[in-house]
Amino acid sequence: MSKTEVQEVPAKKAAGHHLLALDRVEPGQESVSEDRVSQVLPEGITSRMLYSDVVRLAWPSLIELTLTQLTSMVDLMMVGGLGPWAITAVGLTTQPKFLFMTMFMAMNVGATAMVARYRGAGDAKKANEILRQALLLTFALSLAASIVGYFNAGAMIRFMGAADRETLAGGTVYLQIQMIGLVPLALTSTFTATLRGVGHTRVAMVYNLMANLVNVVLNYLLINGHYGFPRLELAGASLATIIGQTVAFGLALRVVLKGDHYLHLRLKGGIKIQWNHVRNIVTIGIPSMIEQFAMRTGVIVYARTVASLGTIVYATHQIAMNIQAMSFMTGQAFAVSATSLMGQSLGKKRPDMAQSYSNHTRRLGMAVSLFLAAAFFFFGRQIVSLYTNDLSVIEQGTRILKLVALIQPFQSSQFILAGALRGAGDTRATMVITFVTVLLVRPGLALLLINVFHWGLDGAWIALVTDQLLRSALVLLRYNSGKWKKVKIK
Repeated sequence: MSKTEVQEVPAKKAAGHHLLALDRVEPGQESVSEDRVSQVLPEGITSRMLYSDVVRLAWPSLIELTLTQLTSMVDLMMVGGLGPWAITAVGLTTQPKFLFMTMFMAMNVGATAMVARYRGAGDAKKANEILRQALLLTFALSLAASIVGYFNAGAMIRFMGAADRETLAGGTVYLQIQMIGLVPLALTSTFTATLRGVGHTRVAMVYNLMANLVNVVLNYLLINGHYGFPRLELAGASLATIIGQTVAFGLALRVVLKGDHYLHLRLKGGIKIQWNHVRNIVTIGIPSMIEQFAMRTGVIVYARTVASLGTIVYATHQIAMNIQAMSFMTGQAFAVSATSLMGQSLGKKRPDMAQSYSNHTRRLGMAVSLFLAAAFFFFGRQIVSLYTNDLSVIEQGTRILKLVALIQPFQSSQFILAGALRGAGDTRATMVITFVTVLLVRPGLALLLINVFHWGLDGAWIALVTDQLLRSALVLLRYNSGKWKKVKIK
């Protein structure tokens, strides 16, 4: 048996009877010419096969992301029973935690792209080397972030605007406990990223849903002290979260140690840094990290601008943002498919298959986005009414949801094509696009329309829509340029 055949065994074992359409392409088959890629499917491949692959990778991610978002909402509702100060305290921890997570989440983008590329090439040895190096890098980054975050939690909560002693104390305790649990959270995210890279999204869905279930149950037991458990309030809520994350880490570790899903972590290999792999992960990941930092900064400036409009207006804005965030889930789920299938196709040296997968993923995403757009446009009042009985909020929120409906198809296309570009390792382009649109265009235009033209919340959302439309157009232009086909991973 040849070396290539030996490396392909784990992939076929893991895939079972569900081989990707990509795996049906004969190794020696020539790619179609680039000018015909968008019109002609590779020989022996049908649209039904491509759609099947896209959906099979997307639906577990969709369930996982949606239920995770719902769990986050339930968390806040449970904490809300302690009083408004508790909601504020938890809210003030969000941005500091996201900023710390940005480092290792960005490195995961590099790990996903490289694992997908080696999976497509049939090189299981290198795919598993990437897993090991990504875990080492994530461990180092998350441990450093955990220590810094723990000892500076109070200062960060104060900087974020804690206005009273109770909020400052509660937020500090909550964030310190989150920092204690940062390492298992980070390592689990790397397991998830690499498993998605080889196309195994279902197993990641299972262990992340288990974490959410543990989180909700322990919230009930520890926040208010039910069934003999101590009443720990915010500390209990934070403990529930990190215990859930640790459960997910244990389950994910078991998956890769067992090795039934292409990736197999062998502990006997010891700790050995392979600088060529680390360099590739960092090269792809650094632009993504800069992109995320730019996005976080832009969102903070934008949110502070909207907050200047007053409590009622900001409440309306938050409701609309919450509804829009739920609509992100479908685009992000299809983006997971695009990332994995793009990387695997390029690893197999099949840019024609990569483009075919991306086009079919966009069509599915477009169909779902049009359904969501219709729901927001025609049933906006009913949706906003689920959040509040305030007529002024309902009226303005209904109007804002019409703008949310407008951007749905463009938002979906943007998520999916950006995911495809990341799967190809083309992260610098998405970094520049995010920097221009989220950090400059959205907050800048919001400041202009709110403070100069006095358009209020409508002006803020016109700025957001402009950002989304421009970002979608720039991502599409970058994808259509075909430069992602030339990105090399050694």
